[in-house]
Amino acid sequence: MEKKKGISLQEKQSLAGWGFLAPASILIFILSFYPMVRAFIMSLQTGSAANMQWQKPLFRNYTRMVHDTTFIRSMGNTFLYLIIQVPIMLVLAILLAQLLNNKDLRLRGLFRTMVFLPCATSLVSYSLIFRSMFAQQGLVNSVLMKLGIISKNINFIGTTSWARFVIIFALIWRWTGYNMVFYLAGLQNIEYSVYEAAKIDGANGWKTFWHITVPLLRPTIIMTFIMSINGTLQLFDESVNLTNGGPANTTITMSHYIYNLSFGKGVSNFGYASALSFVVFVLVAILAAINLKVGDTRD
Repeated sequence: MEKKKGISLQEKQSLAGWGFLAPASILIFILSFYPMVRAFIMSLQTGSAANMQWQKPLFRNYTRMVHDTTFIRSMGNTFLYLIIQVPIMLVLAILLAQLLNNKDLRLRGLFRTMVFLPCATSLVSYSLIFRSMFAQQGLVNSVLMKLGIISKNINFIGTTSWARFVIIFALIWRWTGYNMVFYLAGLQNIEYSVYEAAKIDGANGWKTFWHITVPLLRPTIIMTFIMSINGTLQLFDESVNLTNGGPANTTITMSHYIYNLSFGKGVSNFGYASALSFVVFVLVAILAAINLKVGDTRD
């Protein structure tokens, strides 16, 4: 009789690997990929949630958004926040990380905690605090009046330009410390001997930072840039809780508008909201791919 061959060690390792991967893969499919496919199918439909029907023509929801002034405005607002807030936030995060990475700095642990603390606060609570601070009778107006900088209270929340400024300022305050932690981790992986060699060669602080620190932090910078783009394109809490999209939808974001279409006032329009959300998904994917391509230094 021929003896049955047992499973080889390599096959056992392969099966073990698939066994560990299977639960995570199934969850990712159920929680990520299936909703993407389902959202695209729903974006081709119209009607209430209990009675969805195919659109005629099929891509009507996508052609409709071209003429939707509120969506165009929300997209403009979102990209305005992205273009202004993300570069300022990341530059501040890198500079703070460089400063707080100094081994000779006293109480650097305390300073790191202070910069990171805003990130640990609730999104809703900090938005409401900023709304009260920038109210017409709020703390900011009171301080500016006492300092003689302004002669009358500014309507920060009720004026379009000021309301956008408040949102950008709140985002920078909230997320700078979060990105600083990534840069601190990256800086601590850079050998100190590299800086000592640069110092011996006569490089000053700026040249060391620009020609050594930044290139070695490039993977971290790309990662934080992609995460920041992703987060800003899906910006929701600040628009809802700080300005409620006002005045007259001039500060509304794409995610806020999608929420209003789905669960806001009036009849829910899940089909059109799904089409808009799919556009946001495509924008995130395109910008992430561009960043990865630009940051790829391989031949």
